[in-house]
Amino acid sequence: MMTDDATRSWQDAQHIDDLWEGDMVGVEIDGTKVLLVNVDGAVRAFENKCPHQAWALDEGDFDGESITCIRHMWTFVADSGAGINPDDATLKSFPCRVDDDGMIQVDVG
Repeated sequence: MMTDDATRSWQDAQHIDDLWEGDMVGVEIDGTKVLLVNVDGAVRAFENKCPHQAWALDEGDFDGESITCIRHMWTFVADSGAGINPDDATLKSFPCRVDDDGMIQVDVG
């Protein structure tokens, strides 16, 4: 039986050395705009658009714990993508990992 990891379509995003703790960056993977965030050393990947009006989240703020869209101040938990303001919105997330060479990989499939 194959593991879940083996069935994923991992794509290189960027090296972990270029995404410090408390940082976020927008990247494009296979035509999909992805927001990478480093939350206390754990990397998370979300679709790089606010669910409100599709504004690019990498233009907003990240305080290490929450991501805030610059357009209308919608705010999300950086570790999970759950909505804070409003609490009924959620960011689309993508599976991600850091390989043995330090490359952040994301499955946008």
